[in-house]
Amino acid sequence: MELGEGPTYDPLSGSLFWFDILGKTLCELTVETGTLVKHDLPFLGSVLAVIDKDRQLIASDQGLFLRERSSGVLKPYAKIEADKPQNRSNDGRVHPSGALWIGTMSKTADTGAGAIYHVAGTQVTKLFEAVSIPNGICFSPDGAVGYFNDSKVNHMMRVDLNPATGMPTGAPRVFIDQSARNGVIDGSVVDLEGTIWNSNWDGGAVDRYAPDGSQIGRFEIPTRRPTCPAFFGPGFDRLAVTSCWEGLSDAERQTDVHAGSLFELGLPVQGKPEPVFKL
Repeated sequence: MELGEGPTYDPLSGSLFWFDILGKTLCELTVETGTLVKHDLPFLGSVLAVIDKDRQLIASDQGLFLRERSSGVLKPYAKIEADKPQNRSNDGRVHPSGALWIGTMSKTADTGAGAIYHVAGTQVTKLFEAVSIPNGICFSPDGAVGYFNDSKVNHMMRVDLNPATGMPTGAPRVFIDQSARNGVIDGSVVDLEGTIWNSNWDGGAVDRYAPDGSQIGRFEIPTRRPTCPAFFGPGFDRLAVTSCWEGLSDAERQTDVHAGSLFELGLPVQGKPEPVFKL
């Protein structure tokens, strides 16, 4: 995958889903059998959320769409930045309240061109503006804390939230400053203990952080650019990690032979299911 992103496990189907954003592809892996199906998309999709046994929500450069699980039929659901065709969706995640946080960015990663939005039903509210590359969106298990990152700034931010709505109740503050370290904070997910698992893009690792922001683990994977983790399996005790080869030269790709692959981290985790999106 040129830009593997947005992994999520659907316990209703037993499938792990993820995207090749630039390849306009949705991948579906049936975990029990190892069967992989690739679904062509008419847009740049980046985030999938479960709604119920029949429907899913997909975020894309053309807005939000409902997807019928059985047929793959797509129906427009809500518009986001319809006046900015130069932008696309990037990282996002459903809050425990059932609302979606979704980030946007310029297709050419222009500085400050994107934003992060809160989607409750069809109500779209801008939360944070002037974001360049939104990433790391995730939430504490109780929904009282949100995390996000602008990968150009390389600060993971922490913000207090209303657990019932997923809306901020205060201003964000710097939680982890990685601007002077190797690698970039990319996609993140929070486990049952409240610890954060973060893909270190260009650092070739998945980092684990305690709720106080201290680093408590680093797990190397055999590629430079992991992009996003996801808990999967019936017990949510496995961790999948997407990666990409976007931006690598031909010579770099020859030495990074696993770039763009999907990985399993290879150690047990205490994950949890993603909340369903509430229409």
